[in-house]
Amino acid sequence: MSEQIDLLNAVENLLPTIEAASDAAEKARKPDDDVIAALADTGLFRAYVPKRFGGLELDYETFVRIGMKIAEACTSTAWVTTFYMEHNWLIAHFPRQAQEEIWGNQPYFLAPGSISPTGTARVDGDEYVLSGRWQWGTGVMHADWVIVSGLVEGEPPELRMFMVPIDKIQIEDTWFVDGMVATGSNDIVAQDLRVPKHMSQSVALMSVAATEGAQWHNSPTFKTPMINFKAVAAASPSVGCASKAVQLFKERIQGRSLWGSGKNQMDQTAAQMRLGQLSTRVEVCEREMLAVARDLASLGKREALSTPEERASIRMRCTYIVRQCRDIVRDVVEASGASAHRLENPLQRLHRDIHTLSCHTVFDMDIASELYGQVLLELPTSAPV
Repeated sequence: MSEQIDLLNAVENLLPTIEAASDAAEKARKPDDDVIAALADTGLFRAYVPKRFGGLELDYETFVRIGMKIAEACTSTAWVTTFYMEHNWLIAHFPRQAQEEIWGNQPYFLAPGSISPTGTARVDGDEYVLSGRWQWGTGVMHADWVIVSGLVEGEPPELRMFMVPIDKIQIEDTWFVDGMVATGSNDIVAQDLRVPKHMSQSVALMSVAATEGAQWHNSPTFKTPMINFKAVAAASPSVGCASKAVQLFKERIQGRSLWGSGKNQMDQTAAQMRLGQLSTRVEVCEREMLAVARDLASLGKREALSTPEERASIRMRCTYIVRQCRDIVRDVVEASGASAHRLENPLQRLHRDIHTLSCHTVFDMDIASELYGQVLLELPTSAPV
């Protein structure tokens, strides 16, 4: 427990530095170099390196708290950080040889991780030949490896993940967006890249934690479903973003004069009511996010694999949390006046970030709710669960 507390305290101490660098990071369209280095110094990138390789195997609640806390300083930085942590978890599911090669030579790695099937691969002896373009490469700007997905030729084609050194791929500068700008999530491109077979793993097996790596480590940390853990990693920053927006609203109404009345907004009954409601809504999201983390952890502590209903439920709950956080930030900005949209006002950035974050495919409300409804009705699902 003391290790988790020390890690949280170290992250807390960095928040002023992260927030001070956030504007420059957005202008640079990538995470701040010094911030990434400072985060590395805390040891948090070792969170999901297996203990046999000197890692922490961090509990999921602490992971969520880290994501929420960093997002109060910079949503983009929190997003990259939680993904860097979670992507080490992914490789714990790869064959033992891959893990020994990677973590035998470095204490952790930094890598984007794409599960989008926008690559293709074919088998050639003991290697895969991989080509493709992967968008949304969160973390690629400070990466030493990349994790990408591709459909391997066959009937039916098999979706697999591939671990590739950063110097084997191309990074294309395509990240021109209106929100989450400081993530630097540029495109990853590869053409006829040869990948050893042991540097690959089946996505279907990872989705239910039925992998060689999970069996080898025999740890509850690596026995949880992949998509659910990815959803938790991506949802946590949304809660911190919403929390920061409400904090700024509380500060703002105490000094904002309402046009025509000469009164501070804080003296307005409607503003008082809104602050009370917004604060409660954020607290509910925080509690639910931590509850999801606990429920996810419980799936790894039993022998049986997770059920489709359990996986669909956790994804739906994460989607609901993100939707609520988006609406909280929207409501804060709505009540904060036109000057909240000035570029020097941090509220406008939170507003842009949360709306971009909420568009991540794992949080598509139509898809998540349809899948959950299909599972509950014991109908065939329209997509993998």
